[in-house]
Amino acid sequence: MTAASVVLAAPTPAMADEDWYAECSRADVSCQTGVEVKFVPSDKCATASADRHNTEVCILYYGDKVYVRDRKTDTHSAVGVVTSSTGDIRHRYCRNPHGYDTWAECNFDWTEDSTKTVYGGYRVSNSVIYKEYLFPFSGN
Repeated sequence: MTAASVVLAAPTPAMADEDWYAECSRADVSCQTGVEVKFVPSDKCATASADRHNTEVCILYYGDKVYVRDRKTDTHSAVGVVTSSTGDIRHRYCRNPHGYDTWAECNFDWTEDSTKTVYGGYRVSNSVIYKEYLFPFSGN
């Protein structure tokens, strides 16, 4: 008699079924639930206003990473959004569900030659994310 074993690996954020926002099912959208991190290497950061959850979003330009800090004690997830002017993926959503004063990292893939716009906000429901414009950036 032989024994069989099955090894199950937890999905990475990029592999996870991201059904926390209805737009995630669109072909031009990439959604990730960020991995909690303590250190944030970034090129630029900005914070959305208090009415947009005080969400802090940082970008590592050439690492294609988005960092999202939840700066409000409530039941909503902080969300960082990066939109792109070109490419197959036009909208990238990074969600931080880890709670107040935590950072989450999402690792996206984007072309450095397009202009991108960064927003910060929070998830209200599967169909509503409130967000505020933070800053643009480009790899050129």
